[in-house]
Amino acid sequence: MKRLLLFPLLFFFAFFQNAQAQDFTIDPQMYEIIDAVSADRLESDIRTLADFGTRHTMSDTTSSDRGIGAARRWIKQEFEKISEECGGCLEVKYQRTLVEADPDSRIDEDTWVVNVYAVLKGNTHPNNYVIMSGDIDSRASDIMDEEIDAPGANDNATGMAGAIELARVLSNYEFENSIILAGLSGEEQGLYGGGHMAEMAKEEGWNIIGVLNNDMIGNIEGVDGVIDNREFRIFSEPYSSQASERDLQMKRFYGGENDGISRQLARYIYETTELYMPQMDPMLIYRLDRFGRGGHHRPFNEAGFAGVRIMEAHENYTQQHQDIRTEDGIEYGDVIEHVNFEYAKKLTAVNALAMASLAKAPPAPKNVEIGGAVQPSTTLRWEKPDSDLIKGYKIYWRPTSESLWESQRYVGNVSEFTLENIVIDNYLFGVSAVGKNGHESVVSYPSGLIRD
Repeated sequence: MKRLLLFPLLFFFAFFQNAQAQDFTIDPQMYEIIDAVSADRLESDIRTLADFGTRHTMSDTTSSDRGIGAARRWIKQEFEKISEECGGCLEVKYQRTLVEADPDSRIDEDTWVVNVYAVLKGNTHPNNYVIMSGDIDSRASDIMDEEIDAPGANDNATGMAGAIELARVLSNYEFENSIILAGLSGEEQGLYGGGHMAEMAKEEGWNIIGVLNNDMIGNIEGVDGVIDNREFRIFSEPYSSQASERDLQMKRFYGGENDGISRQLARYIYETTELYMPQMDPMLIYRLDRFGRGGHHRPFNEAGFAGVRIMEAHENYTQQHQDIRTEDGIEYGDVIEHVNFEYAKKLTAVNALAMASLAKAPPAPKNVEIGGAVQPSTTLRWEKPDSDLIKGYKIYWRPTSESLWESQRYVGNVSEFTLENIVIDNYLFGVSAVGKNGHESVVSYPSGLIRD
């Protein structure tokens, strides 16, 4: 009996020592945040959005109960109601941009594209932003048909409802960095809302830590016949589309093809999910979006910001971008009956975890450099961000053939460290900042060489 008890005890002490060595920290508040997400509230919001009949970008803006105008006014009212309940903690805003008619585009009449968003300001670094977005608009089979019913229950009332729900949940807490919960418009017509917000972010000098674009987070029954309420996908581009010819040459000789800022954000979401919600199965999909398709994270990527798409693992194409009808026994249309509200709750909680952790984390190390060619060891050097939140730094590394970080070492509050007997040729490396509260920044990949 004593021998049977010995192994669990040894395992516990081994885990504890390993956790201490890695400065491993669990934040109990994260479980509170998970538990606070409500499937019932999500269902109510998704039903309300679907009941506007259509939310087509060019649909009615004057009706009180139909069209995109009614939908965005309701969203703003919900954000304002939440702000009242937290003593005015949210700044609720419209962002209006006139898109002129263009016969070669999906906008055939002058149209105001209007985003609705709520800002929860951070206490320490208010100009650092973590953004979760959902799309307000919907469509049917004909992308230009603004009159026909297009309830868009899953695409994308689920993502929009998720943003509203996170406003409710996260407004109960204070964070070091700012959080934005956004409803973006004009997605189906050409990613207009995301493009306008990304442009505004650049003009106003926002430091965007990451954009979590949620587009279809409520379906568990795929057109491939698979039913799965645990898997979900995280799409991310490999490196910035703004990469210069020199950047690409550097990647050719020194690596980093799989280590752009959006890939690091995707890994961060993966790891927070694995840590706090191990019942979920995140899939890292290493492409910008579905094959040949796009979403509202793309304009942020093109503006130089980290951004990913979070969505269901198994799509059903008969339930997206379709007129409501029955043909050959198949029910077409994006209607409320196809939404799994418990699954939408889980993916909303995944977002809550990642956003809360990022919003609590210190700024990431800047200007990371690496050296060690023809040496038995690898040295990393970085610039410390100006922040009182930082306790120290971690170095991560992994074999070049692996997609997730496999090894890590906490190195203290230093700006340079040498990993002895870790040969630079065989691994990829990165550095994160560790906060005094235990939360970590996204990993920063080296962008230069140590030449001294």
